[in-house]
Amino acid sequence: MPHNDHDHNHTEPPSDLELRVKALESLLLEKGLVKADALNTIIDTYETKIGPRNGAHVVAKAWIDGDFKKALIEDAGAAVAALGYAGRQGEQLQAVENTPETHNLVVCTLCSCYPWTVLGLPPAWYKSAPYRSRAVSEPRSVMEEFGTELDSNIKIRVWDSTSELRYLVLPMQPMGTENWSEDKLSALVSRNSMIGVELARNPEDVN
Repeated sequence: MPHNDHDHNHTEPPSDLELRVKALESLLLEKGLVKADALNTIIDTYETKIGPRNGAHVVAKAWIDGDFKKALIEDAGAAVAALGYAGRQGEQLQAVENTPETHNLVVCTLCSCYPWTVLGLPPAWYKSAPYRSRAVSEPRSVMEEFGTELDSNIKIRVWDSTSELRYLVLPMQPMGTENWSEDKLSALVSRNSMIGVELARNPEDVN
């Protein structure tokens, strides 16, 4: 399981899965079954537009808008739909809020159910067997592998996603950002913080 999404060697050959995807992409284009522009649009949509930026917008808005935060906790699906981020498969979405006493972590122990609408494409480690098993049995150790160390008195609550119900972690707002704009706050919210393996980014890292 990777420590950091960016810890990789750019000279390494692509994985078997990447090669299969590229081969399938080439075949679809060669047979004229899909146009390159359409394929690029789909990829861009899920990586950026229907990606973590949507979730970051949701979290940042919850940080500065108390009414929206209340609505998000009460009915996350309706709250994010009001922002234009509606689920495509009819699954329900529940937001779970981190507090000074409790930290939330999301996993899918059976497969890789994941809130694509607000988090984009699921990372490879989220779908891996080690994460799916260890997130439940030793969540604190898993988080430490991502560089996240919590005080021993903080309770870690693990939420198991299903095809019917998926979770979005609402990370704690970093101190000193109370007067920040929504756009600036969004930069503090990473995909990993909305899964729960990491905290929101340090404000000093985005200035």
